Amino acid sequence: MGLECEPAKYGKSTMLSLTTTGRPFRAVFFTSLFAATLAFGASRAEASTPAETFVANNVQRGLVILNNHGASETQKNAQFRDFLTSLTDIRRIALFTLGPARRTATPTDINAFVDAFHDFAVAVYQSRLSSYSGQTLKVTGSNERAPGDYIVSTMMLEPGGQKSGDQPLQVDFRVEDENGKFVVIDVSVAGIWLAIEERDQFTAFLDQNNESVPALVSHLRQLTQQVRNGGSPSSDQGQSG
Repeated sequence: MGLECEPAKYGKSTMLSLTTTGRPFRAVFFTSLFAATLAFGASRAEASTPAETFVANNVQRGLVILNNHGASETQKNAQFRDFLTSLTDIRRIALFTLGPARRTATPTDINAFVDAFHDFAVAVYQSRLSSYSGQTLKVTGSNERAPGDYIVSTMMLEPGGQKSGDQPLQVDFRVEDENGKFVVIDVSVAGIWLAIEERDQFTAFLDQNNESVPALVSHLRQLTQQVRNGGSPSSDQGQSG
């Protein structure tokens, strides 16, 4: 199964924005919130199917990396980067978010975009390493949409229990079996399927910039540097020309 899905089946919502050419550009995409969710521990006892076990076990692996107090921050960053890269199909996700532009872009431009997407994703999830504060993800079930294509549902639970009236945050992972190996290809946080959301935003950016993939690559590079400098993709920096 490919990453293409009916958008009507996926939630949409306003995300953090970065102003570009006077219009909002939502820059917090798949990997940023995916990384944040993987920074939390998972309840493996709830997992009962192979897809559920895959999600629970790998979330636990991320927690072990973050809790390794014998490693330096540089070591933990590198370990977490390798961990997430092995867990996802970054090139496939990047090409999906590029949308229709990938059909006409040159191989050079496509490769440059994939590299920029990967670098930005890495910068964002490394900036999220401090997000962990004892939360856990409880696997609540899964649904096989098609052979080898699963949605694994989890709930994010606070360490001291939910406050009165608060509902646990729902986080769903889309997992596919690629030749006998599970990979995560999208994540939904509170109903927002992030790869689909970002495909729409990248397409809007390209429409504003004469379908220029190099312009999008340059913009992602600016965002990457902004995050590495301690900024947030929700600021007004990084406007396109």
